[in-house]
Amino acid sequence: MTKPIGAIVLAAGFSSRFGSSKLLARLSSGKSVFQQTVERIAEVFPDRLVVTRPEMAAQLQELAQGTAILSFEHAERGMGATLAFAAQQIGDWDGCVVCLGDMPFIETSTYRHIAEQVTANSIVTPTFDSKMGNPVAFGKNLFTDLGALTGDSGGRRLTNRYPQAVRELQVSDPGILQDIDTPEELALYQDS
Repeated sequence: MTKPIGAIVLAAGFSSRFGSSKLLARLSSGKSVFQQTVERIAEVFPDRLVVTRPEMAAQLQELAQGTAILSFEHAERGMGATLAFAAQQIGDWDGCVVCLGDMPFIETSTYRHIAEQVTANSIVTPTFDSKMGNPVAFGKNLFTDLGALTGDSGGRRLTNRYPQAVRELQVSDPGILQDIDTPEELALYQDS
């Protein structure tokens, strides 16, 4: 039996440039940034984990579509440390797709296409308009490396360490580049 490709959703940032919690900011759909992001991920991945800060866990649980919420006490250590914590919690998956909680415009078909490309030794990076975006998928043989990340450098450190494993995947989805860091970006992407 084939083991699942799961999704890790990183939602432990501090939204310092946004001024308030960007994950709870409302989109024109009426949903929060986080809710729309997780709904799209949930359509593709039955197995998923959200990693957030303890003070955000209760609020995000209400919006999480049945997704397991993990509290990471040391989110201030950066994205790499947060991803390492998540990777250490992975069950029996053949691969994981590392998603960002502030990317609500990625199409479900893009998540599916990325997941279909993962092999045990690969890193799948989507590109749009010659720019690398998110989410990035990692095969199970890279889980130990993911679990050893530190600091603020996320999975990109592994794309540099294992260039032979990287498989670029051209997609027609600008959503892979549209993360929300400021209220101005939120307004811009909603109008596009």
